[in-house]
Amino acid sequence: MTRKVVTVAWTGEGLLFDGLTEHGSARLAGDTDGAGSGPTPAEALLLAVGGCTGMDVVSILRKMRQPLQAFRVEVVGDRAAEHPRRYTALEVVYHLVGDLDESKVRRAIELSEQRYCSVEATVRDCVPISSRYIIERPETGREVQA
Repeated sequence: MTRKVVTVAWTGEGLLFDGLTEHGSARLAGDTDGAGSGPTPAEALLLAVGGCTGMDVVSILRKMRQPLQAFRVEVVGDRAAEHPRRYTALEVVYHLVGDLDESKVRRAIELSEQRYCSVEATVRDCVPISSRYIIERPETGREVQA
């Protein structure tokens, strides 16, 4: 078993907190803090889902020797109106650019979502997660969606 420890400390202003991990730092903000102050903790959860699965997919596609030219992950979270305003559903949308083998893209996403992404594995039993992908082929301008 591995143990991770992070620290969040109030800055003394609004609801701003500075987070510190062994890999770096991040500023968290409350809904009432000004725009650009940092992500809220709820937004940070979406960032964590997108970053975790995104890193997996890029790593797997590289091992599969796929010519990935650009990549981004969009995570859409639906939140309940009443407190604690938990997420009730997440949708992960993978946007890939390159002359990619669609079956390898599907496999890379499947491996991330079902085996490697620790963040998705942590929240999967608490909130339904759906996903889809869009592959843009730059030489033809054609898009493949699934």
